[in-house]
Amino acid sequence: MKIRQEDIDDLTRGAAFLGSGGGGDPYIGRLIAKKAIDEFGAPRIVTPQGLRDDDVVVSIAGYGAPTVQLEKLIGEGELVYALGAMEEHLGITVTAILPAEIGGGNSILPITLAAKKGLAVVDADGMGRAFPELQMNNLSIDGLRATPMVVVDEHLNSAIVTTEDNHVAERVTRAVAVQLGLRVIICCFPITGADVKRSAIANTLSTAIEIGKAIRLGRETGMPVDGLIQCLRASAEYHTAAVLFEGKIYDLTKDTSRGFFEGVCRLIGLDDPNDSAEVVFQNENLIVRVNGEVKTIVPDLICIVDQETAEPITTQSMRYGQRVKVIGVSAPEALRRELALEVVGPSAFGLEEEFTPIEDLILSGPAEVEPRVVG
Repeated sequence: MKIRQEDIDDLTRGAAFLGSGGGGDPYIGRLIAKKAIDEFGAPRIVTPQGLRDDDVVVSIAGYGAPTVQLEKLIGEGELVYALGAMEEHLGITVTAILPAEIGGGNSILPITLAAKKGLAVVDADGMGRAFPELQMNNLSIDGLRATPMVVVDEHLNSAIVTTEDNHVAERVTRAVAVQLGLRVIICCFPITGADVKRSAIANTLSTAIEIGKAIRLGRETGMPVDGLIQCLRASAEYHTAAVLFEGKIYDLTKDTSRGFFEGVCRLIGLDDPNDSAEVVFQNENLIVRVNGEVKTIVPDLICIVDQETAEPITTQSMRYGQRVKVIGVSAPEALRRELALEVVGPSAFGLEEEFTPIEDLILSGPAEVEPRVVG
């Protein structure tokens, strides 16, 4: 399989949706990926099972606060530098790139780097969505180390982080990122093909393309949200999906003091102004409450899309007055394990509520879209 130019728009749109509000700016990623494919040709896409057990795989991603990425645009030099520094530090030759997360920008950076360096990209990622911290990754949950890791800014100032614990790696890398302007590129998780087969969330690139395609084709019939929901229900990993709220953004609080983009988005109903919803986010959307009741909570996905076009709206792109639909989606089952919930569940973000699967939350009360539960 190869990523074609015509796939890039679908991929970035679908990945922006699966990023649950985070994962980097899809527009910037789309531009640099198209440029790289024009210049070097499309990279080869392989499934996890298509890797050899001894293949050398790394992840590449943007790291920091999404809002800063809109001001400090990603170039191509940081990507190549980060990969080269990792290979030199470990004395390895990388053969494939694994997206760190399936977010709007971070799903596409591996495509850019792989095109430039003639490498393969794995049709998988470490999260099955986007999360704000290094240890919030299924590779980490399964015991794989994020370090050694290269951290580099747009001026090619760099650091190599080596720790025994991924929680410590997150704290150290966050501090370095703050000093380098809160928008850096990281090359991390140097692992093997066997590790990818065991712990990566498979088929997320191809699923993102299908989601983006469903939105695009849905626009042609005037029903992009319906097309999106049907596509999600037909997928293996994201089988339960529902529109939770339709309304207008009337209030936003934002803060980057801790090195994340954090805040609350508040909405008011379009049909009934007495209806309200709030979405709490930390780079990604964490919990949505409708009229005070929890309707979806992390690690399940909370995705905000334009009411008319179903264009995914990232947290840094939310604006007062936008008319949107809030969609809840079931997370991959690997993220719902008891071990995973300790790392990516509500308590990891300081939320008081316990995790309840979306299918239980929306079945407990009225939902605009009848859920389909698989398995």
